[in-house]
Amino acid sequence: MKSLLALILLTAVFSARAAPPVPDTIAQRLQACTGCHGKEGRAARDGYYPRIAGKPADYLYHQLQGFRDGRRQYALMTGLLDPLSDAYLREIAAYFSSLDLPYSPPAPGPALPAALAQRGEALVRNGDAARKLPACTQCHGATLTGVAPAIPGLLGLPRDYLVAQLGAWRTGTRRALAPDCMAQVAQALAADEVSVVAQWLAVQRVPEPAHPAAKLPAALPITCGGVPDVTKVSP
Repeated sequence: MKSLLALILLTAVFSARAAPPVPDTIAQRLQACTGCHGKEGRAARDGYYPRIAGKPADYLYHQLQGFRDGRRQYALMTGLLDPLSDAYLREIAAYFSSLDLPYSPPAPGPALPAALAQRGEALVRNGDAARKLPACTQCHGATLTGVAPAIPGLLGLPRDYLVAQLGAWRTGTRRALAPDCMAQVAQALAADEVSVVAQWLAVQRVPEPAHPAAKLPAALPITCGGVPDVTKVSP
């Protein structure tokens, strides 16, 4: 009996020494996020979950709020975020925004026919003035890497994700802070235009460094909720 007790005590002591304490850091607490969004938030390989590392902090904060408050529809995200305060959502957004990590090359896929590639690029870079459809570059920056503090980049995102999000805005299952400028843009696109724009964006290499621009040269072509004056450098 004494030998058994001694063995149990020795095992407990060994286990306590063998298991180092888990650090209580924001990086450790957010390991749950990387299960879907990939190591360090660099995006998963399944072609759907987007990269969150390095995105503008206000943009990430608004998306976290959107999932928690019902503007975006994904039960897993809502369940994770429902009990969290605005202050903690800000902390999460600030952490992932601070990660300065290189982008992976675009995932290989079928080549976009030249005519469709030209059409997709024209919509991204020029828009369509006749339909009051702004160019993507007018809001997301000339290099499409976003604008601080609230406009995301469009490069380095999987095609399926881009199609799904534009489709969600078209149908009203994704909403942003009012006035919802992206809903206006997505609803002005034809269904086939959503596809070619997404395919063209998905195969573009991300410039390095891929930081969001500090400001835009001109005011936004349409008003976007939650987006401050983009012609001034954010503090």
